[in-house]
Amino acid sequence: MSASSLLFVVGANTVEDQRARWERKRSRTAKELLETEHKYLEQLDLVLTYFVTILKAKGTLKPAVLETIFGPLEPLYSASHVLSLHLEKGNLGPGLENFCLSLDLYGHYAENLEEANITLKKQVRKNKSFRQFKKLQETRPQFKGKELEDLLLLPLQRLHQYKHFFRDLLENTSPDTAEYQKLAKAVKSVCEVSHWVQDIFDKRENSSQLLRVQKLLKGQKTQVLTPAKPCHPLHLLNSNKLSCQAVYPLHQCSVDKVFGHTWSQGGLLSLSFPHKTLLLMSNNQQEINDWYRSLTAAVRQLKA
Repeated sequence: MSASSLLFVVGANTVEDQRARWERKRSRTAKELLETEHKYLEQLDLVLTYFVTILKAKGTLKPAVLETIFGPLEPLYSASHVLSLHLEKGNLGPGLENFCLSLDLYGHYAENLEEANITLKKQVRKNKSFRQFKKLQETRPQFKGKELEDLLLLPLQRLHQYKHFFRDLLENTSPDTAEYQKLAKAVKSVCEVSHWVQDIFDKRENSSQLLRVQKLLKGQKTQVLTPAKPCHPLHLLNSNKLSCQAVYPLHQCSVDKVFGHTWSQGGLLSLSFPHKTLLLMSNNQQEINDWYRSLTAAVRQLKA
């Protein structure tokens, strides 16, 4: 055998070996996705069977309250059930493509979660019948010690898992196959919705931090403003942009440190304008110092 023939054979084997490795990893990931999807469905079914369905029949909660607490849980279950049927038949690409049409439900579920938690706590506190019913259902062996609050977090935990599963499947699928583009679209869709959900929680965390700052500023009237509002992540043109909430003339600004003068855990900057005062907070001391230097330099340059 000539050297050129040997190189050709070795090269061919290398390509085939790589494809075989991809297929093994892809098969393992698809199997794990299906197994965890079944488990996820079982847990959602506990909530739907032992809470939603029975509560609807008993009328323990008003329909509006029931809808607030459980949000779009039923259509989430339906979408995952259809996905599991596709996965069982090995229809990975079409299954994920169809499933991604329902991914918006996870964003809406995240948007509703804070109000759902508030409403649930209120009903537990004030509605004796519901409180007793909830406690009774949670003692069932099927729940394995989990409370309703734990189970209501499952969809968002599952969304995070989907992102990693879909990426792994894409990375181990040959680009020249028919399913590659479908998987690529699925990864793009799940990442967009994950970003949407993360923005929701970041916004809530920022609001919580601002409320904490307001409490620290005793004796001062402080209006808490929400952070810059992001456009909807699924908007065709503006998905990566922020909507403008207000415009302030920087040349009229006075920048001061409210706290964070020494090396500590972050700080608070005050941006004073003729008719408004804005507060900027960060837990990162370096970030606060950078903001202060940049803002004071910009203001100084505009006033020069």
